[in-house]
Amino acid sequence: MFRKYFAIGVLGAALAIALGAFGAHGLKELVSERMLQNFETGVRYQMYSSLGIMLIALASTIVTEGKSLSIGALLITIGTCIFSGSLYIMALTGITILGAITPIGGVLMIGGWIMVCSGVLKFKAR
Repeated sequence: MFRKYFAIGVLGAALAIALGAFGAHGLKELVSERMLQNFETGVRYQMYSSLGIMLIALASTIVTEGKSLSIGALLITIGTCIFSGSLYIMALTGITILGAITPIGGVLMIGGWIMVCSGVLKFKAR
């Protein structure tokens, strides 16, 4: 689990930086202030999630029992793709109906963090 999710986290963080720079320099003149804010929200949550996934990967080297951490990391990864992805597409296309699926990504991220918490609470140090 460590290598896979640490790599996902690192790549997600790198992409968040690239998208943040694109939003700050390339989108300012092309989209409304509201759409730019949506884009920036997507970048911010992608970075938070990417850092969190890296921490979960590190925790997996200690908490080795059960599947809660890997399920949590998967839910956070999928949730981030839906949450941030829908905001990116909405900002770039102006299709605001996509805002209706954004909360699905948020719920998946919350569920992922609850799974991670569950896995950590079940862990008994030796």
